[in-house]
Amino acid sequence: MILLANMNKNILLSFDVEEFDIPKEYGQNIPDYEMFKVSLDGLNKVVLLLNKLSIRATFFVTANFSESHPDIILKISQYHEIASHGYYHSSFNIEDLKKSRLFLEKLIGQQVKGFRMPRLENIDCSEILNAGYEYNSSMNPTYIPGRYNNLLQPRTAYYENNLLNVPISVTPLIRFPLFWLSFKNFPLWFTKYTTQITVNHDKYLNIYFHPWEFADIKNYSLPSYIKNISGQVMLEKLEHYLLWLKTQGKFISISEFQATRLCSTK
Repeated sequence: MILLANMNKNILLSFDVEEFDIPKEYGQNIPDYEMFKVSLDGLNKVVLLLNKLSIRATFFVTANFSESHPDIILKISQYHEIASHGYYHSSFNIEDLKKSRLFLEKLIGQQVKGFRMPRLENIDCSEILNAGYEYNSSMNPTYIPGRYNNLLQPRTAYYENNLLNVPISVTPLIRFPLFWLSFKNFPLWFTKYTTQITVNHDKYLNIYFHPWEFADIKNYSLPSYIKNISGQVMLEKLEHYLLWLKTQGKFISISEFQATRLCSTK
């Protein structure tokens, strides 16, 4: 009975598929081919795990990565949702909103409904809507020193005009963030505890990771809180978490979640 009740709750799992450019943020330049190689390595591992567990996810993909590896993006689109992560991960122009959507739609032969801004930077929702998207998942409604302060922003999904905004999940009240960095740096029991509180309260969970986290990145000049848990260790931790999450709710794509919200407003 408890398991059946949990199937009324939704798990929105997503991955930001991008060039592995985070070393550049910390002063280490790496060639383009290496940025693509690291991300591809992690992406292949993630897709195999999701297939093994029969879990559907949403992949926010840069057009730049898709140009480099179109075959795997096309293959992923046959079961998972493809959404836009802009054209490039390290640079952005407003024109990239529509340009990246059109590129991805031509590649996969399907409508691309969602957008996520690289690094979850602020962006005008009207620009996203004008570029042809139906939902936006570009905001973490918490406080991360040096990154953003969104404590006064809505914590759960809401409409702005006709655009559904789906913030990254945080716990009620204190807004503890449930995203890739907290997953890496806190014990799994604590992640499960804060996840369960959030899912029970909100009836859904919106979490995301990067495929490059599941590649071996320990030799790069990155802070320890980013690289200490990566590769196989990170993949095994994710598998344990996802197996547990299957008892907490039903995995659906964000566009499926958007469709249910759209129906409820009519």
